[in-house]
Amino acid sequence: MSEATVGPTGDPRTSNGAGTGSSRHVRVPMDDGVELAATLWLPFPQGGPQPCLLEALPYRKDDITSSAAEYVRLRDEYGYAVCRVDVRGTGSSGGDAVDEYPAREQRDLVALIDWLSRQDWCDGNVGMWGTSYSGFNSLQVACERPPALKAICAIFATDDRYTDDVHWRGGARKLLDLVDYCSYMTAMNALPPLPDQWGDGWREEWRRRVATNEPWLLTWLAEPVDGPYWRHGSVRPGYDRIACPTMLVAGWADGYRNNSFRTVAALREAAVPHRLLAGPWAHADPATALPGPRIDLVPEMVAWWDRWLRGRDNGVDEDLCTLFVRTSTRPAPDLDLHRGFWVREEWPCPRVTTETRRLDAADPYRVQADVGTAAWIDCAGHLPWGTSGDLRHDDAASLTWEWPADGLAMIGHPVVRLRLATDVADAAVSVKVCDVFADGTSALVTRGSRVLNGVEPGSTVEIDVALDACAYAFDPGQRLRVSVAGSDWPNTVAPPGPFTLTVSAGELELPVWSGPSPHAPPRPVDGAQTSAEDPAGVTWRVERDVLGRETACVVGYGSTFAVPAAGADVGEATDHYRGRVSVDTRTFDQRAEAEAQYSISRPDLVASTSSTLDVRIGPDAYDVVITLEAREALPGDDGPGTLVGERRWERRLPR
Repeated sequence: MSEATVGPTGDPRTSNGAGTGSSRHVRVPMDDGVELAATLWLPFPQGGPQPCLLEALPYRKDDITSSAAEYVRLRDEYGYAVCRVDVRGTGSSGGDAVDEYPAREQRDLVALIDWLSRQDWCDGNVGMWGTSYSGFNSLQVACERPPALKAICAIFATDDRYTDDVHWRGGARKLLDLVDYCSYMTAMNALPPLPDQWGDGWREEWRRRVATNEPWLLTWLAEPVDGPYWRHGSVRPGYDRIACPTMLVAGWADGYRNNSFRTVAALREAAVPHRLLAGPWAHADPATALPGPRIDLVPEMVAWWDRWLRGRDNGVDEDLCTLFVRTSTRPAPDLDLHRGFWVREEWPCPRVTTETRRLDAADPYRVQADVGTAAWIDCAGHLPWGTSGDLRHDDAASLTWEWPADGLAMIGHPVVRLRLATDVADAAVSVKVCDVFADGTSALVTRGSRVLNGVEPGSTVEIDVALDACAYAFDPGQRLRVSVAGSDWPNTVAPPGPFTLTVSAGELELPVWSGPSPHAPPRPVDGAQTSAEDPAGVTWRVERDVLGRETACVVGYGSTFAVPAAGADVGEATDHYRGRVSVDTRTFDQRAEAEAQYSISRPDLVASTSSTLDVRIGPDAYDVVITLEAREALPGDDGPGTLVGERRWERRLPR
């Protein structure tokens, strides 16, 4: 193990009186000789050994996601040691980044937890946490039960990689995600290790990465159905593998909200200490995310770790859910504040009962390919991945049923059951529940979808569509609307071709909450008063070529920001993303095009990578073309630099 000191940082007045902490880079060897690059934030040794908190990510700890404010805060305000590590094959860690969440990564993290627990500055207790990817692997490593791992906090993470991630939804490929994460990881994984951390030979390692890395997307497209590939890394259905106390954080505008009630119910059945904190947020820091109300998540996490890593009897919400129940709010794509109220409940909840609403037969419905643009992504995040707008026009292009909703409150998963027939073998159903205002404004409450493959044309089938987890109360005078369509575009790919859907009967099953809760309402610490989202420089556009019968959605965003460099120097990094998805409303043929660019400028390194993606989606296959280019320049050089390597992939994958 080698290490380099970053230097002392932070406020000398810490909560445990330990004084100013320090930070340093280390390289931790694995059993196959590969070294993982990590950064440690350590309290001043005067306070004695402390528990260590681990976050593991592939997003380059030293430049692309180099913000250390939360790590410093955990160290200096709360006295925890913190470790951030680049997972194998990413950033300045050795090895190959063969896929997200490979089994080798989980073995690495188990070994790293053991190493952390044995350091003289650690008291032997380790916690894991993180948002999205690092929330996923917190759950995955908890399933491995390393002895030193005493508690986790998984934020905006999933228990099921097939049903609730950026790849597939209800059996359909998630379309808009193709031009974001699924595209840009090709370019990010081709960036070089940092010279001051890798040492001699970093250029050779960079060339090797460019020559050997394969786009993860090709694997994901080759796995269109659930099976062993997707069960790996998914807690569901084997929840009993987790034994350590588990805190979950979910957002009702986030794409991973379903890792909430079903996971809590399974942990409760297994007598595993648990807590769920669910707010209105998108896939961003709850302190600054849209929509609010925003909260400071750090004290909530620290209370959990203090209970289970330090053994403090602090009254933390053990085996309870802290829920923000949304109430009727006019929608906006950049909604800053959602109305509602906080409650504390156990789950399963004795105050939740099932009520049903009947769906009468409807006339045959000719499916439109581009229904869904007002609710264009089920995982809102930083702009342009905003929240759903007014759905009234999408509702008008769907089958709808309505009921008065006075006094109705829901907590849980609604379910829609349909008796239907189609005139093709391969079809799809999209279901949305909406809150309708007196003037016709339609606000999304929850949604679900399901692919119907191999249906006998003309025959009647019965299907269930489970809708996303929600906590929602309708204001007096509001109406509840169910809309059923054959497409949820561009959230997911449209079906292979046009078809007619005939619904002969159905019902809506609602998890009705009677309230009030016997538990005192929570009092979370306030976050920012307004969102940190800035629309400047962001492209979010819906285009319709009337004569060409094409609908398209276009996005673009990026930024330039300071990053740490060797010694006391400061460097600069730039990221930029562009994407376009389109559908021919006559044939249902679709296309996804994307470009991602990264550049890093430091005294010892000027590097850039760029990738392009072009996916053409027909009735039977995905035709994929991906390109990658990596370049190095001299400091101050405004030219394109020297070509380090380039790649091109062309694949035809069955749909």
